[in-house]
Amino acid sequence: NGVEVIENEWIPLADGCRLAARIWRPDNASSKPVPVLLEFLPYRKRDFMRHRDEPMHSYFASHGYASVRVDLRGCGDSDGLLADEYSAQEHADGVEIIAWLAAQPWCSGNVGMFGISWGGFNSLQIAALRPPALKAIMALCASDDRYTDDAHYMGGCLLTENLQWGSIFMVNQALPPDPEIVGEVWREQWRERLENLPNFPELWLRQPWRGNYWQAGSVRDHIERIDVSVYAIGGWADGYTNAVPRLLASLKSPCKGLIGPWAHNFPHQGVPGPAIGFLQEAVRWWDRWLKDIDNGIEREPVLRVWLQEAVKPEPQYDTMPGRWVAEPVWPSPNIAPLDFYLSDSGCTHEPGEPGEQILSSPQTCGIRGGEWCAFGSDGEMPRDQRPDDGFSLTWDTPRLKQRIEILGAPIVRLTLRSDQPAANVIVRLCDIAPDGTSLRVSYGVLNLTHRNGHAAPEPLVPGESVTVEVQLNDIAHAFPQGHRIRVAVSTAYWPIVWPSNATPCLHIMNGESYLRLPVREPRDDDANLRPFDKPETGQHGSMKRVHHHQFSRKLAIDLTSNRFHYELNGSEFDASVVHFEDIDLKVGYTMSKCFEIAEDDPLSATEIIEQRATLMRGDWCITLRMSMTQTADAEAFYLNGRLEADEGSDRFIERDFSVRVPRRLV
Repeated sequence: NGVEVIENEWIPLADGCRLAARIWRPDNASSKPVPVLLEFLPYRKRDFMRHRDEPMHSYFASHGYASVRVDLRGCGDSDGLLADEYSAQEHADGVEIIAWLAAQPWCSGNVGMFGISWGGFNSLQIAALRPPALKAIMALCASDDRYTDDAHYMGGCLLTENLQWGSIFMVNQALPPDPEIVGEVWREQWRERLENLPNFPELWLRQPWRGNYWQAGSVRDHIERIDVSVYAIGGWADGYTNAVPRLLASLKSPCKGLIGPWAHNFPHQGVPGPAIGFLQEAVRWWDRWLKDIDNGIEREPVLRVWLQEAVKPEPQYDTMPGRWVAEPVWPSPNIAPLDFYLSDSGCTHEPGEPGEQILSSPQTCGIRGGEWCAFGSDGEMPRDQRPDDGFSLTWDTPRLKQRIEILGAPIVRLTLRSDQPAANVIVRLCDIAPDGTSLRVSYGVLNLTHRNGHAAPEPLVPGESVTVEVQLNDIAHAFPQGHRIRVAVSTAYWPIVWPSNATPCLHIMNGESYLRLPVREPRDDDANLRPFDKPETGQHGSMKRVHHHQFSRKLAIDLTSNRFHYELNGSEFDASVVHFEDIDLKVGYTMSKCFEIAEDDPLSATEIIEQRATLMRGDWCITLRMSMTQTADAEAFYLNGRLEADEGSDRFIERDFSVRVPRRLV
């Protein structure tokens, strides 16, 4: 179909607020109404997401759908204020938007909703509210549980991603609407946003336990409310993929899951590869559930994943070796547990003699761990794990006499004693090549005060024996014949996990602790899976990269102070400034993050995020500068930041953020 693009359409809400939408639709939709696809995000449809949005939404429009990108309330060009992520107000707005779209003369009355990350989260959350016109969703790189699988906490441990993501989101929210869209009120709206800008990292830091705050919007707690068809998609290098098999195991409505080797990006742009024809796959999904075309997609296997082969650890991969495999149902009867005991002899099938090993890792353990969530940029994948293995207790199997393939979540049960009332334990599953190279296959972390659940943590009694289970991230991996399987356990994982408030010493009991692998038997049907199409895309707008920015990651250790320093410098759009020529707008963004810690002092941990963002058109120039720093002592966290907003050469507003947040067993 030919495509009509509407740069901005106002969607009125019942309370008088207007939300800004950009619409791509078939040019004959007025005479031949079509289903509508909704993507509802806070990430500025007009500028920062423009280059991403255009080829995807225009593709859907060219295949018979009206595709609509809406800025959340208080974001981009929309009216109002945004107080937090996934709020009741956001959900109510989403329900109103769906009703408005379904009532348009160019809409057939059927609506689908989709998105990656935030858009995947709120697709699930709004589906649970059952708006009548919503018939199906696609949730990519999203989670059904805001506490256990998001950018804030993992296993009850604080992620450094909490400060990084929260600071980035603050800058996103601090940018003004475009005067060409909202008119003369832009400056008034901008000031209101800046004066009411929440300190997002503080909001989430004050909620270290899984209570009512995190349960709001966590569809895992009321999955039965979702009655539309759900396609859940993730990638093994992404931070949210555990939700895909969990959703398939709990949904009662028609559902389908897909996990590739990808980072936090759409599968048609999937890195590591192979990328697939995701847009064609999406059209097949929408055709089935929004147009009632019997194309057989619901009769295909419920879960399809990329089973990864062992590789040499690298900072990034163009393509991850492996093959597609599938399971007709999930949980699958084709997967069975295989146990290895952690004994004096390594990973063995027999418990061995009782005994114990003592562990207290240096705070620099984790330096080879890569990013908590990869985005497809250089240097973010976990490297050779041998340095971190040296800071850990390890148990190895003998060289494997036959290949072992796993699919699912490995589990490690540990019986241990701690000399501190609070401690973190990190478990890594590694594939050891004949030359000793250590490839991280999966990992999991647990704040030991959360050993009985995340809702009401309890301090450890020093010296008292406890048994805990650490569930590692879901994975599909093949351990080759001749390789060894390693379990590595540490008490630190910097800079992914914020350290506990003291250096713990753990006594781990051999013979009582074990590894449980989800072993999958190969299926003959895997060779007959329908192949994915090659990636296609729609029409890009005109974007010119104005200033190059050199992406870098640097690691240094000061041998005089034993202080570790890791620094990253990056930008958006593979450039620090780009020019969107069709709207004559220049957009710039750069970010640096720095992590420091002393090898023997968990209270020396320091995280610093610095950002600069610009919007420029003619004489109109907006510049934001923001820095945020997080430190901690034994009793509290300290967040200190500063935001400076300039219009031209004049200071428009400045704000300082300085807060103390008590540590609550974190």
